[in-house]
Amino acid sequence: MRVLVVSAPLVGHAFPLVPLAVALRDAGHDVVLATGGGALTAADAGLAVHDIAPGFDFGRIALRVFPRHPLIARAELAGTAGTRGAGLLFGALNDQLTDPVVALAERWRPDLVLHEPFAVAGAVAAARLDVPAIRQENSLFDGRELVRATVARLDAALRRHGLTGLPAPAAALAVAPPSVATQHGWPMRHTSYVGGGTLPAWLREPGPRPRILVTRSTLTGPGDRGPMPAVVAAAPDVDAEIVLVRPDRRTTARPLPANVRVVDWIPLDEALPASAALVHHGGAGSALGALAAGLPQLAATGPGDRRHNADLVARRGAGIASRPADITARTLTRLLTDETLRTAAVQVSQEIAAMPPPSALVARLAALV
Repeated sequence: MRVLVVSAPLVGHAFPLVPLAVALRDAGHDVVLATGGGALTAADAGLAVHDIAPGFDFGRIALRVFPRHPLIARAELAGTAGTRGAGLLFGALNDQLTDPVVALAERWRPDLVLHEPFAVAGAVAAARLDVPAIRQENSLFDGRELVRATVARLDAALRRHGLTGLPAPAAALAVAPPSVATQHGWPMRHTSYVGGGTLPAWLREPGPRPRILVTRSTLTGPGDRGPMPAVVAAAPDVDAEIVLVRPDRRTTARPLPANVRVVDWIPLDEALPASAALVHHGGAGSALGALAAGLPQLAATGPGDRRHNADLVARRGAGIASRPADITARTLTRLLTDETLRTAAVQVSQEIAAMPPPSALVARLAALV
């Protein structure tokens, strides 16, 4: 069968869809990933990729949308907007994506459309062609809420394509471990695709001291540097090897503490097993990656979904939720030494391991056609 996979043109949205897309391809199906921006690098996984958002600039969309909704914008920056801010942003984005996605679908004629919750342009295309639409979760939200918030801002695009609404998907794929977040659909194990990069040999084995990996977002806004500066400031008083992954230039402009090392883009999933903990910006992909590896994590609260994700991890007991400004040597030491955090993280990793891998869903999806 032909499968059209549709993602918002953002790395953090497209990469979680890659493992299932690759499994479909490896089973002999024709797969095209429709996305844009930095997510086009998913072609490195051997997928056919189509750019549906030439010249994409998410910041430009935010600057156009948020000034008309200042209270929601303020809540979004604080991480307390729920789905309201995301609905505004991704409603505007999908208004731009719908026409090129429908045009691609009409040319290529897929038998099945797989889309993430913030790429409802895929569901519009499936409705136009009367083929099954599958929603694949790629966050720690309930995708039904994200779709509702986006579609509420999509009236014009729906009218352009002769629709008054979207039918329910033929199926949904839930990736969140149930003890952390509730999602509706067939369970599917979270597996990661992290793009290019080579893992240095020294990151494949534990070092003489516990290792803390520190990552930052692939999407940052004004003044948003994540937890790295605070971790670097606290590092001299932490008995650990601290590894900064892709730090920005400001972080590396000054001499770093002796126990801090720097690497470029790496396959993070390969580095996690030899590490003791992960500190990250609060993104869903990073949170799920640490949970799958059974590692305690510090998830920084912040704009968008970061507070939501960090709070879920902390509520499960598998990590710490903290504002970047509140990260101290004591916080990082607790991350390494608190056995209750490690026990909970291991429990969740076992829960994730028991979920079916993407390859196990291929036949079930094909049966829908």
